[in-house]
Amino acid sequence: MSERDSFLPPSPSSPPGAATRRAEERTEVSWAVDCEHADTFLYAAITNVSSLGLFVRTVTPLPIGTQVRLSFSPRNDAPFRLLAEVAWINHDKPGCPNPGMGMRFIDLHLDERERLVEAIRTIAYLRS
Repeated sequence: MSERDSFLPPSPSSPPGAATRRAEERTEVSWAVDCEHADTFLYAAITNVSSLGLFVRTVTPLPIGTQVRLSFSPRNDAPFRLLAEVAWINHDKPGCPNPGMGMRFIDLHLDERERLVEAIRTIAYLRS
């Protein structure tokens, strides 16, 4: 499996379990996020997250390869401010129920990764 394969979204016609080809399982969330690139600011929502990346729901995704500074706070903790790159896009078009962009974290420091994993685990625990 290539690195890119770990970020490909399952297509609507994918068989059940297709999401298991991801390197890490994603957790469904609903978090506000600020995306900053050069002089572009995008206010959107994160709909799923893992320790490797996340999906930002938006009808105005940035081009693949664009590096973005993400700012979000899943709980009342200190906000995350992470660098990510657009890995893939779901364009806003008829038949696409989830427009947006898949983001891959870049140079995620161990302490930030551990804090993110803890936030994800907390959400998963509270839902079970």
